[in-house]
Amino acid sequence: MNQSMLTAIKGKLVVSCQALDDEPLHSDFIMSRMALAAMQGGAAGIRANSVVDVQAIRATVTLPVIGIIKRDYPDSDVYITATMQEVDELMTAGPQMIALDSTLHRRPGELQLAALVQQIRQKYPSLLLMADIASVEEAVNAESLGFDCIGTTLHGYTPETAGCKLWQDDFAFLRQVLAECSAPIIAEGNVDTPEMAARCLTLGAHSVVVGGAITRPQQITQRFIEAINHLY
Repeated sequence: MNQSMLTAIKGKLVVSCQALDDEPLHSDFIMSRMALAAMQGGAAGIRANSVVDVQAIRATVTLPVIGIIKRDYPDSDVYITATMQEVDELMTAGPQMIALDSTLHRRPGELQLAALVQQIRQKYPSLLLMADIASVEEAVNAESLGFDCIGTTLHGYTPETAGCKLWQDDFAFLRQVLAECSAPIIAEGNVDTPEMAARCLTLGAHSVVVGGAITRPQQITQRFIEAINHLY
């Protein structure tokens, strides 16, 4: 199996370049330029949402890409690359890795995560798979299914982990996942400062993904405004 992307991002920063439909920077061209800025700043990889964004980014930068498709399904709250359809669509753009929601929540059409992983392995044997998880149990399950790496992406974004932050108690959740799993662990989710990113790597994370703190100016602006408003 091709492990070159995991080698390329080891000990380094991956920048998530995403803007949803209702965000001001929603544009495959803008995301490709954001990825170029990230590459020029020293990023080792890019995470991107949608086929058009992955295509535009791969045409603009030489960095490896983690591809996802966010899509809502009426019978499930799993929305990050939830089915084989999303995987097939992404593979037309050729990302080196695809991330899947790997929580234990009900999937569209009652599809089981193990069955989806098996389908992907059979059809795309050289594709690297990243498990987006929210709990230690989900991380252990993802490792048992043979994911190439595990991301803490959804910690704090599921009903069971609502209100949690990756950085709480000196990254206690990240340390738990690292202790329970031997697969490469990618720290992602609310990594808001360079110091936090460095701490994740010091603790043993294989790589760290930073998104909003770099690529969502409306969120960055809000953080400044909140700090200023506390003065009054």
